[in-house]
Amino acid sequence: MDKFDRVFQLHTIFANRRTAVPMEDICARLECSNKTVYRIIGWMKNKLNAPIEFDRERDGYRYSAGPQQATFELPGLWFSADELQALLLLEGFLKDRSGGLLVDHLTPLSRRLDQLRTHKRLNLSSAAQRIRMPALAARDPGPYFQIVAGATLQRQKLWMEYHSRSDDAYSERTVSPQRIIFYREGWYLDAWDESRDALRTFSIDRIIRPRTLEGRAIDIDEARLDEHYATAYGIFGGKADKVAVLVFSKERARWVADEKWHPQQQGRFLADGRYELRIPYGESRELVMDVLRHGQDVEVLAPIEFRAEVSRRLSAALEIYTREAVSDA
Repeated sequence: MDKFDRVFQLHTIFANRRTAVPMEDICARLECSNKTVYRIIGWMKNKLNAPIEFDRERDGYRYSAGPQQATFELPGLWFSADELQALLLLEGFLKDRSGGLLVDHLTPLSRRLDQLRTHKRLNLSSAAQRIRMPALAARDPGPYFQIVAGATLQRQKLWMEYHSRSDDAYSERTVSPQRIIFYREGWYLDAWDESRDALRTFSIDRIIRPRTLEGRAIDIDEARLDEHYATAYGIFGGKADKVAVLVFSKERARWVADEKWHPQQQGRFLADGRYELRIPYGESRELVMDVLRHGQDVEVLAPIEFRAEVSRRLSAALEIYTREAVSDA
Protein backbone atom coordinates (compact mmCIF):
# COMPACT_ATOMS: atom_id res chain seq x y z
CA MET A 1 0.00 0.00 0.00
CA ASP A 2 1.53 3.36 -1.01
CA LYS A 3 1.03 6.86 0.35
CA PHE A 4 -1.85 7.76 -1.94
CA ASP A 5 -3.76 4.57 -1.13
CA ARG A 6 -3.25 5.22 2.60
CA VAL A 7 -4.56 8.77 2.24
CA PHE A 8 -7.65 7.51 0.46
CA GLN A 9 -8.22 4.75 3.02
CA LEU A 10 -7.76 7.10 5.98
CA HIS A 11 -10.29 9.48 4.43
CA THR A 12 -12.72 6.57 4.08
CA ILE A 13 -12.22 5.60 7.73
CA PHE A 14 -12.84 9.12 9.02
CA ALA A 15 -15.75 9.77 6.64
CA ASN A 16 -17.58 6.69 7.91
CA ARG A 17 -16.99 7.33 11.62
CA ARG A 18 -18.49 9.92 13.93
CA THR A 19 -16.26 8.98 16.85
CA ALA A 20 -12.48 9.17 17.07
CA VAL A 21 -10.40 6.26 15.79
CA PRO A 22 -7.56 5.09 18.11
CA MET A 23 -4.06 5.29 16.67
CA GLU A 24 -3.47 1.55 16.98
CA ASP A 25 -6.59 0.87 14.90
CA ILE A 26 -5.45 3.32 12.22
CA CYS A 27 -1.99 1.70 12.06
CA ALA A 28 -3.57 -1.75 11.70
CA ARG A 29 -5.92 -0.64 8.92
CA LEU A 30 -3.21 1.25 7.02
CA GLU A 31 -0.53 -1.39 7.69
CA CYS A 32 2.07 1.15 8.80
CA SER A 33 3.76 2.67 11.86
CA ASN A 34 2.68 5.58 14.08
CA LYS A 35 5.23 7.86 12.42
CA THR A 36 3.80 7.14 8.99
CA VAL A 37 0.28 7.89 10.20
CA TYR A 38 1.43 11.20 11.71
CA ARG A 39 3.06 12.16 8.40
CA ILE A 40 -0.08 11.28 6.43
CA ILE A 41 -2.35 13.20 8.82
CA GLY A 42 -0.05 16.21 8.66
CA TRP A 43 0.06 16.08 4.86
CA MET A 44 -3.74 15.80 4.60
CA LYS A 45 -4.24 18.78 6.91
CA ASN A 46 -1.61 21.01 5.30
CA LYS A 47 -2.03 20.09 1.62
CA LEU A 48 -5.64 18.95 1.33
CA ASN A 49 -7.17 21.07 4.13
CA ALA A 50 -8.65 17.95 5.70
CA PRO A 51 -10.50 18.87 8.97
CA ILE A 52 -8.70 16.24 11.07
CA GLU A 53 -8.61 16.78 14.85
CA PHE A 54 -7.30 14.88 17.86
CA ASP A 55 -9.91 13.77 20.43
CA ARG A 56 -8.14 13.68 23.80
CA GLU A 57 -11.07 12.04 25.55
CA ARG A 58 -11.10 9.06 23.21
CA ASP A 59 -7.36 9.24 22.42
CA GLY A 60 -7.85 9.11 18.67
CA TYR A 61 -8.36 11.07 15.45
CA ARG A 62 -11.45 12.01 13.50
CA TYR A 63 -12.88 14.60 11.15
CA SER A 64 -14.07 17.64 13.12
CA ALA A 65 -17.70 17.68 14.13
CA GLY A 66 -18.26 21.07 12.49
CA PRO A 67 -20.08 21.79 9.22
CA GLN A 68 -17.05 20.62 7.19
CA GLN A 69 -17.51 17.02 8.30
CA ALA A 70 -20.44 16.32 6.00
CA THR A 71 -18.99 18.12 2.99
CA PHE A 72 -15.25 17.36 2.96
CA GLU A 73 -14.13 15.21 0.06
CA LEU A 74 -10.70 14.49 -1.32
CA PRO A 75 -9.90 16.77 -4.26
CA GLY A 76 -9.76 15.21 -7.72
CA LEU A 77 -6.19 16.44 -8.19
CA TRP A 78 -3.70 16.17 -5.33
CA PHE A 79 -0.84 18.05 -6.93
CA SER A 80 -0.04 21.73 -6.51
CA ALA A 81 0.48 23.82 -9.65
CA ASP A 82 4.28 23.69 -9.23
CA GLU A 83 4.29 19.92 -8.67
CA LEU A 84 2.09 19.29 -11.69
CA GLN A 85 4.28 21.51 -13.87
CA ALA A 86 7.40 19.68 -12.70
CA LEU A 87 5.79 16.30 -13.38
CA LEU A 88 4.76 17.20 -16.94
CA LEU A 89 8.10 18.84 -17.73
CA LEU A 90 10.03 15.82 -16.45
CA GLU A 91 7.80 13.45 -18.39
CA GLY A 92 8.40 15.44 -21.59
CA PHE A 93 12.14 15.62 -20.92
CA LEU A 94 12.40 11.85 -20.52
CA LYS A 95 10.54 11.27 -23.78
CA ASP A 96 13.09 13.47 -25.58
CA ARG A 97 16.14 11.67 -24.17
CA SER A 98 15.80 8.45 -26.13
CA GLY A 99 19.08 6.89 -27.21
CA GLY A 100 21.35 8.87 -24.89
CA LEU A 101 24.02 7.53 -22.58
CA LEU A 102 21.71 7.87 -19.58
CA VAL A 103 18.86 5.85 -21.03
CA ASP A 104 19.55 2.82 -18.80
CA HIS A 105 19.54 5.00 -15.69
CA LEU A 106 16.49 7.04 -16.70
CA THR A 107 14.34 4.06 -17.64
CA PRO A 108 13.41 3.23 -14.00
CA LEU A 109 12.48 6.88 -13.41
CA SER A 110 10.34 6.91 -16.55
CA ARG A 111 8.66 3.71 -15.40
CA ARG A 112 7.90 5.26 -12.01
CA LEU A 113 6.38 8.31 -13.69
CA ASP A 114 4.16 6.01 -15.73
CA GLN A 115 3.01 4.38 -12.51
CA LEU A 116 2.19 7.77 -11.01
CA ARG A 117 0.36 8.86 -14.14
CA THR A 118 -1.83 5.75 -14.13
CA HIS A 119 -2.36 5.62 -10.35
CA LYS A 120 -6.06 5.05 -9.72
CA ARG A 121 -6.18 7.64 -6.92
CA LEU A 122 -4.46 10.52 -8.74
CA ASN A 123 -6.56 10.92 -11.91
CA LEU A 124 -3.51 11.81 -14.01
CA SER A 125 -4.03 9.42 -16.90
CA SER A 126 -5.01 12.24 -19.27
CA ALA A 127 -2.90 15.01 -17.72
CA ALA A 128 -0.64 15.36 -20.77
CA GLN A 129 -3.68 15.77 -23.05
CA ARG A 130 -5.75 17.99 -20.73
CA ILE A 131 -2.99 20.26 -19.39
CA ARG A 132 -0.68 21.94 -21.86
CA MET A 133 2.42 24.10 -21.41
CA PRO A 134 3.27 25.32 -24.91
CA ALA A 135 6.86 26.44 -25.46
CA LEU A 136 6.85 29.95 -26.93
CA ALA A 137 9.91 30.85 -28.99
CA ALA A 138 11.77 27.81 -27.65
CA ARG A 139 15.36 27.34 -28.79
CA ASP A 140 17.12 24.03 -29.32
CA PRO A 141 20.15 23.78 -26.96
CA GLY A 142 22.39 22.92 -29.91
CA PRO A 143 24.75 20.00 -30.57
CA TYR A 144 27.16 20.68 -27.68
CA PHE A 145 24.83 20.64 -24.69
CA GLN A 146 26.23 17.35 -23.36
CA ILE A 147 29.82 18.61 -23.44
CA VAL A 148 28.90 21.82 -21.61
CA ALA A 149 26.76 20.02 -19.04
CA GLY A 150 29.44 17.39 -18.50
CA ALA A 151 32.12 20.01 -17.86
CA THR A 152 29.80 21.79 -15.42
CA LEU A 153 29.00 18.66 -13.42
CA GLN A 154 32.54 17.25 -13.49
CA ARG A 155 34.06 20.65 -12.58
CA GLN A 156 36.30 20.89 -15.65
CA LYS A 157 37.46 24.02 -17.43
CA LEU A 158 36.03 24.55 -20.88
CA TRP A 159 37.45 26.13 -24.03
CA MET A 160 34.93 27.31 -26.59
CA GLU A 161 34.27 29.62 -29.46
CA TYR A 162 31.29 31.85 -28.84
CA HIS A 163 29.05 33.54 -31.41
CA SER A 164 27.31 36.44 -29.69
CA ARG A 165 23.79 37.34 -30.77
CA SER A 166 24.03 40.92 -29.53
CA ASP A 167 26.85 42.04 -31.86
CA ASP A 168 27.24 39.00 -34.19
CA ALA A 169 30.89 38.72 -33.08
CA TYR A 170 32.98 35.57 -32.65
CA SER A 171 35.38 35.16 -29.73
CA GLU A 172 37.41 32.42 -28.05
CA ARG A 173 36.82 31.88 -24.33
CA THR A 174 38.28 29.75 -21.56
CA VAL A 175 35.72 29.45 -18.78
CA SER A 176 35.02 27.69 -15.51
CA PRO A 177 31.38 26.54 -15.70
CA GLN A 178 29.30 27.28 -12.60
CA ARG A 179 25.63 26.64 -13.38
CA ILE A 180 23.35 25.61 -16.22
CA ILE A 181 20.08 27.57 -16.32
CA PHE A 182 16.84 26.87 -18.20
CA TYR A 183 15.19 30.27 -18.66
CA ARG A 184 12.40 31.41 -20.95
CA GLU A 185 12.61 28.30 -23.12
CA GLY A 186 16.39 28.55 -23.57
CA TRP A 187 19.50 27.00 -21.94
CA TYR A 188 22.26 29.20 -20.53
CA LEU A 189 25.67 28.68 -18.95
CA ASP A 190 26.80 30.82 -16.02
CA ALA A 191 30.60 30.72 -15.96
CA TRP A 192 33.76 32.45 -14.78
CA ASP A 193 35.33 33.91 -17.95
CA GLU A 194 39.13 33.96 -17.63
CA SER A 195 39.60 36.39 -20.51
CA ARG A 196 37.23 38.91 -18.89
CA ASP A 197 38.16 38.00 -15.30
CA ALA A 198 34.47 38.13 -14.46
CA LEU A 199 31.26 36.13 -14.32
CA ARG A 200 29.41 35.89 -17.63
CA THR A 201 26.30 34.19 -19.03
CA PHE A 202 26.39 32.33 -22.37
CA SER A 203 23.58 30.96 -24.53
CA ILE A 204 24.48 27.29 -24.88
CA ASP A 205 23.08 27.13 -28.41
CA ARG A 206 25.66 29.80 -29.44
CA ILE A 207 28.66 27.82 -28.16
CA ILE A 208 30.82 26.37 -30.95
CA ARG A 209 33.29 23.47 -30.81
CA PRO A 210 33.75 23.34 -27.03
CA ARG A 211 36.32 21.05 -25.47
CA THR A 212 37.15 20.24 -21.89
CA LEU A 213 40.59 21.17 -20.53
CA GLU A 214 42.88 19.48 -18.04
CA GLY A 215 42.63 22.11 -15.31
CA ARG A 216 39.93 21.94 -12.67
CA ALA A 217 37.26 24.62 -12.91
CA ILE A 218 37.43 27.56 -10.53
CA ASP A 219 34.63 27.28 -7.97
CA ILE A 220 32.83 30.54 -7.22
CA ASP A 221 31.12 30.74 -3.85
CA GLU A 222 27.33 30.24 -3.98
CA ALA A 223 26.71 33.50 -2.13
CA ARG A 224 28.75 35.40 -4.72
CA LEU A 225 26.91 33.72 -7.58
CA ASP A 226 23.56 34.61 -6.05
CA GLU A 227 24.63 38.20 -5.48
CA HIS A 228 25.74 38.50 -9.10
CA TYR A 229 22.87 36.70 -10.81
CA ALA A 230 19.87 36.82 -8.47
CA THR A 231 19.71 40.53 -7.66
CA ALA A 232 19.69 41.78 -11.25
CA TYR A 233 16.74 41.64 -13.62
CA GLY A 234 16.39 38.64 -15.92
CA ILE A 235 19.12 36.32 -17.16
CA PHE A 236 21.91 38.92 -17.39
CA GLY A 237 24.12 39.09 -14.33
CA GLY A 238 25.54 42.00 -12.42
CA LYS A 239 24.63 43.77 -9.24
CA ALA A 240 21.31 45.59 -9.37
CA ASP A 241 22.43 49.19 -8.88
CA LYS A 242 19.44 50.98 -10.42
CA VAL A 243 15.66 50.95 -9.95
CA ALA A 244 13.28 51.31 -12.89
CA VAL A 245 10.03 53.11 -12.10
CA LEU A 246 7.23 52.07 -14.45
CA VAL A 247 3.62 53.28 -14.49
CA PHE A 248 1.04 51.12 -16.25
CA SER A 249 -2.33 52.26 -17.55
CA LYS A 250 -5.49 51.57 -15.58
CA GLU A 251 -6.47 48.84 -18.04
CA ARG A 252 -3.07 47.09 -17.97
CA ALA A 253 -2.77 47.47 -14.18
CA ARG A 254 -5.19 44.62 -13.58
CA TRP A 255 -2.69 42.20 -15.19
CA VAL A 256 0.63 43.67 -14.10
CA ALA A 257 -0.37 43.87 -10.43
CA ASP A 258 -0.53 40.06 -10.36
CA GLU A 259 2.78 39.49 -12.21
CA LYS A 260 6.15 38.68 -10.63
CA TRP A 261 8.86 40.55 -12.50
CA HIS A 262 11.54 40.48 -9.80
CA PRO A 263 11.85 39.06 -6.25
CA GLN A 264 12.47 42.55 -4.80
CA GLN A 265 9.91 44.44 -6.87
CA GLN A 266 7.61 46.99 -5.23
CA GLY A 267 4.20 47.86 -6.62
CA ARG A 268 1.25 50.04 -5.69
CA PHE A 269 -1.99 51.28 -7.21
CA LEU A 270 -2.16 55.02 -7.78
CA ALA A 271 -5.20 57.12 -6.95
CA ASP A 272 -6.32 57.22 -10.61
CA GLY A 273 -6.22 53.40 -10.96
CA ARG A 274 -2.85 53.18 -12.68
CA TYR A 275 -0.15 50.87 -11.27
CA GLU A 276 3.38 51.85 -10.32
CA LEU A 277 6.05 49.15 -10.41
CA ARG A 278 9.61 49.56 -9.12
CA ILE A 279 12.14 46.99 -10.38
CA PRO A 280 15.83 46.66 -9.43
CA TYR A 281 18.11 46.07 -12.42
CA GLY A 282 21.70 46.29 -13.58
CA GLU A 283 21.85 45.33 -17.26
CA SER A 284 18.90 46.94 -19.09
CA ARG A 285 18.63 44.84 -22.28
CA GLU A 286 16.03 42.34 -21.12
CA LEU A 287 14.04 44.86 -19.09
CA VAL A 288 13.77 47.13 -22.15
CA MET A 289 12.23 44.30 -24.18
CA ASP A 290 9.72 43.50 -21.44
CA VAL A 291 8.72 47.16 -21.18
CA LEU A 292 8.32 47.51 -24.95
CA ARG A 293 5.86 44.62 -25.16
CA HIS A 294 3.36 46.73 -23.19
CA GLY A 295 3.47 49.50 -25.83
CA GLN A 296 1.32 52.52 -25.04
CA ASP A 297 0.15 51.05 -21.73
CA VAL A 298 3.38 51.78 -19.84
CA GLU A 299 5.50 54.87 -19.17
CA VAL A 300 9.05 54.81 -17.81
CA LEU A 301 9.48 57.53 -15.18
CA ALA A 302 13.01 56.75 -14.01
CA PRO A 303 15.95 56.54 -14.34
CA ILE A 304 16.34 59.20 -17.03
CA GLU A 305 18.82 57.09 -19.05
CA PHE A 306 16.45 54.11 -19.04
CA ARG A 307 13.53 56.31 -20.11
CA ALA A 308 15.72 57.67 -22.93
CA GLU A 309 16.66 54.15 -24.04
CA VAL A 310 13.02 53.06 -24.26
CA SER A 311 12.16 56.31 -26.05
CA ARG A 312 14.87 55.68 -28.68
CA ARG A 313 13.53 52.19 -29.35
CA LEU A 314 9.97 53.47 -29.74
CA SER A 315 11.08 56.30 -32.02
CA ALA A 316 13.00 53.85 -34.21
CA ALA A 317 9.95 51.62 -34.49
CA LEU A 318 7.72 54.59 -35.33
CA GLU A 319 10.16 55.69 -38.02
CA ILE A 320 9.91 52.27 -39.69
CA TYR A 321 6.12 52.42 -39.79
CA THR A 322 6.09 56.04 -40.92
CA ARG A 323 8.57 55.30 -43.72
CA GLU A 324 6.50 52.32 -44.89
CA ALA A 325 3.32 54.40 -44.84
CA VAL A 326 4.93 57.11 -46.98
CA SER A 327 6.26 54.58 -49.52
CA ASP A 328 2.84 52.92 -49.80
CA ALA A 329 1.25 56.27 -50.49
